[in-house]
Amino acid sequence: MENFTFSHPTRIHFGRGEENHVGDRIRRRGGTRVLIHYGGTSAVKSGLIYRVTRSLERAGLATFPLGGVLPNPRSGHVRNGIELCRKENIDFILAVGGGSVIDSAKAIALGAAYTGDFWDFFDGKAIPTTVLPVASVLTIAAAGSEVSPVTVITREDGMLKRHYSSERIRPVFAVMNPELTITVPPYQTASGATDMMAHVIERYFTNTTGVELTDRLCEAVMLTIRTEVPRVLKDPGNYDARANLMWAGAIAHNDICGVGREQDWASHALEHELSGLYDCAHGAGLAVILPAWMEYVMQHDIARFAQFAVRVWGCDMNFAHPETTARAGIDAFRAFLRQIGMPTSFADIRAREEDIPTLIDKLHLGHNTLGAFVKLDRNDCENIYRLACRQTTAP
Repeated sequence: MENFTFSHPTRIHFGRGEENHVGDRIRRRGGTRVLIHYGGTSAVKSGLIYRVTRSLERAGLATFPLGGVLPNPRSGHVRNGIELCRKENIDFILAVGGGSVIDSAKAIALGAAYTGDFWDFFDGKAIPTTVLPVASVLTIAAAGSEVSPVTVITREDGMLKRHYSSERIRPVFAVMNPELTITVPPYQTASGATDMMAHVIERYFTNTTGVELTDRLCEAVMLTIRTEVPRVLKDPGNYDARANLMWAGAIAHNDICGVGREQDWASHALEHELSGLYDCAHGAGLAVILPAWMEYVMQHDIARFAQFAVRVWGCDMNFAHPETTARAGIDAFRAFLRQIGMPTSFADIRAREEDIPTLIDKLHLGHNTLGAFVKLDRNDCENIYRLACRQTTAP
């Protein structure tokens, strides 16, 4: 196990009705003028924005709404939010929505306190010295952005999807009421769960040894996702299943499963170019990339893939031929993705093999490679994209 420092300053308020107390919680943290950032009309039609606004106003806070966040949030809308924050002297941002809304709020928080262009942070040209505080009311179990220090934004110029990480943008608190996820459509529910699974997988496949505890934590989260997603799809109103998924999303990405171990993140980088170019759901793109990545790198550590197969997917261990077990685990994972309605090939997300050179050119290859479990060069990345093209489409 490697040395590590772990801190999780985000305060979680979990359960029914917790969104009705956001006003007092923001006021106690010094907020007075609050940007309410959200996505489409569903948060308005459901009455959630009204309840949140009423809570803020009861606490004596001024409110400034800004909706319209799209999936794969755009830099242009972030700039609109930064302009509004500066104009209205906003001192606190409340994100009401899922990962895209929270990511957009984090980027606004970066830019509102900075004199230059917020994209400087993504280009590595600036380091934040101060940001506006961000909190969230979560409406979908998925990205884990409510507890993470990461934001992912798509720059319209070139449709480049990039991430930025800083402890300064980790939300100060997160409201997590599973009831708010009950109306999430099945495809978005499954896509969110795939994103959670990917967050664990990026940590699980590691070259670090002596990490049995975090291996078991990773496996527990993956087993929970495997169990609860079919339950939720069959019975959308199942509160306990929704609650377990929502909590799994936070545990998957607050890094408790990743401490003391090398992490990979190649699959996320490969997927970002898919959703940047085709505007597919992030989880859907990951469902296409992850099995292809697994097939490509499996030989690097057959034992770890066999462990994944046995502990997570219940495959029988073939001690004479562990590679058979490893492949069975990948097949079981792909079957699960299809079972919950996820795409598993380029064709399923209307991606085209002839676009692979464009995807490769857009990849951000730090030190000319991606990932850590297996360091992938441009040729490796192209091979993984081509494997994803040739995977059997979902039935």
